[in-house]
Amino acid sequence: MCECCGQVKDLYLPQPATVNETKMMNETELYLKLSMDDEPLEYRPGQFVEVSIPGFGEAPISISSSPTKKDGFEIVVRRIGNVTNMIHKLNTGDKIGIRGPFGEGCYPTEQARGKNLVFICGGIGLVPQRSFINYVLDNRDDYGDITILLGTKNEAQRFYRSELQEWSQRDDIHLLETVDQADDGWQGNVGVVTKLIPKIESDWASSLVFICGPPVMYKFVFLTLADYDMSGENIFVNLERKMKCGVGKCGHCQINQYYVCMDGPVFRYSELGATPEAI
Repeated sequence: MCECCGQVKDLYLPQPATVNETKMMNETELYLKLSMDDEPLEYRPGQFVEVSIPGFGEAPISISSSPTKKDGFEIVVRRIGNVTNMIHKLNTGDKIGIRGPFGEGCYPTEQARGKNLVFICGGIGLVPQRSFINYVLDNRDDYGDITILLGTKNEAQRFYRSELQEWSQRDDIHLLETVDQADDGWQGNVGVVTKLIPKIESDWASSLVFICGPPVMYKFVFLTLADYDMSGENIFVNLERKMKCGVGKCGHCQINQYYVCMDGPVFRYSELGATPEAI
């Protein structure tokens, strides 16, 4: 509802926003910092927005910043089609349309208090997870051990490099990275992200695990976690890549009785009722 006129906003009507900052993070990912032209965007970790370019369409994009930051919000856009190609052409000061935020299934900020948290991220899956990670870091005393596992195709595809460097230097975070293919300059772990799981020292029984990445990753992460007797009650999956219209009308994101764009995109694995292949 608009604070100025008291009218309920139209879910289908994009609101104007301004591009405050852009930066290429690698060959395909563009970072944008945005601000709404009218009232600020109020959101929770895990939610997403529909970004529209007049004449080209819109695309669902996860919010990557924490709601603790009050100077706008951040997204990262992969160049894969007409809409995202146009987003990549935006410059500071340009205007775009924003619908949202959408998604009632967010990260369990309250349930996770006092727990050890493990974030397993594959490639661009770091983007939506970063919202909750930074929320936790901004409320650090409320949470237990934090472990972040990040897998990337190769060193050139890594992004948020300066932030990853900062995390690696903190003594209250355990960050482990790996790449599928190492070049001559890479000195870290090599292999898929599941190879990092045995390196975790966290107490699995008291941990909540949050997973986001490409489709093939989920199956093997679930299989590996089963070796540690992880309960599905303590595993959360972010299915942001399945989002489409944002309001449950198109049906593209339906899994059993759920619509990812409305009931998710974050789900407790035990409640999803889907096989790893369906995820």
